[in-house]
Amino acid sequence: MAEQTTVTFRTSTETKARLDKLATAMRRSKSFLTNAAVEQFLAEEEAFIADVEAGLRELNEGQGVNGEDLTASLLEHIDDVARTNKTG
Repeated sequence: MAEQTTVTFRTSTETKARLDKLATAMRRSKSFLTNAAVEQFLAEEEAFIADVEAGLRELNEGQGVNGEDLTASLLEHIDDVARTNKTG
């Protein structure tokens, strides 16, 4: 088992009450649920940052699409969909 430490944080009375209720309903400790929530949050945020960094690397390597080209492509797609809906 990994080494553990204690973290404290402030939250609203309503959030604490929701955590208490959920812990009771799930028969889990508040610590377990809080840790699971923090782990999920960290994983999602780390993945987001990794994606942004990868995108920036691609842009720096000239692999990106500039805003004007993207806008033109989107407008063309919108026109295609509109034409399809009129004829379909």
